[in-house]
Amino acid sequence: MLTVTTLAVPLLAAAEPAKSTGWASSGSVDVTVDNEHVVTGELAKCTVDGPYTAQSEGGATGDVAVFGVGESGCGRTGDLSMAQATGHRFKSTVLMRYGGPMLSVRTFSAKCATTATGSGGEVSVGSADGITVPEQIPPNHRIVIPGGAAGTALATVVLNETVTPRPPDGSLVTHAVHIKLFPQGGPASGDIYLGTAACNPFGK
Repeated sequence: MLTVTTLAVPLLAAAEPAKSTGWASSGSVDVTVDNEHVVTGELAKCTVDGPYTAQSEGGATGDVAVFGVGESGCGRTGDLSMAQATGHRFKSTVLMRYGGPMLSVRTFSAKCATTATGSGGEVSVGSADGITVPEQIPPNHRIVIPGGAAGTALATVVLNETVTPRPPDGSLVTHAVHIKLFPQGGPASGDIYLGTAACNPFGK
């Protein structure tokens, strides 16, 4: 069953109208595991300036992660921009080598849109293994996966993560799922993102 949460960020007044921007991707990996760097870049990335749609057939990134098919779509109408991405059948076994669980997410999506009053974001996360997904995902819902040395975490998983600048300017980046390996230090580090969408009413 999908779970959805919508967020909005206030927009500061602009002196002159600006062309809004947006982009989305189905996921990305940038981690270092036992001194091996694994990076994918943004999978199935679209932008409101083109490409307007993108698709990834997925595949394995070593034994760190496996992505299924991912898609994205972006567009601009007048001053408004919209970006969205979906992904399927993600699986990661990287934590199993340290005694942790396999992580899997059957479906996920992220989208955002600029409006007259700022930007809003929405995510959905389907059934998962290795973590518990609440029926209604609160903003920045953080899950700690224990098992590291001296009581540290093997990883943290943030669902419905929203990143906004300080002070706020109406822009946002939202991630359906953000997996951070060994956040307190350890044999692995880095980030795995599932479903990312970014919108900015004022452009770059």
